[in-house]
Amino acid sequence: VQLVESGGGLVQPGGSLRISCAASGLTFSSYAMSWYRQAPGKGRELVASISRAGGITNYADSVKGRFTISRDNAKKTGNLQMNSLKPEDTAVYFCNARAQGYEYWGQGTQVTVSS
Repeated sequence: VQLVESGGGLVQPGGSLRISCAASGLTFSSYAMSWYRQAPGKGRELVASISRAGGITNYADSVKGRFTISRDNAKKTGNLQMNSLKPEDTAVYFCNARAQGYEYWGQGTQVTVSS
């Protein structure tokens, strides 16, 4: 099983970025998907989650209204569209897939918001 994140980078405050997670080796549609982030010196924080079919989404209060999680089960990909980015959004972002006691993580992608 592999989850591979991509799309991270450096963006100015107020800018946008879209990060993606490509899954392989698992039946992606059977797994709920989440994005977590970890800033330097802090614990890992749940940012957003989406149900297996994509009909239910949840967001941390800190990103609600700015971030949008989505998935394409046919392509086995998940995405996180991040708008109105703030310096406090700077972190390594991790993709997570979870189902019935099984859990997988990606290696993370760095997002830096700075002028």
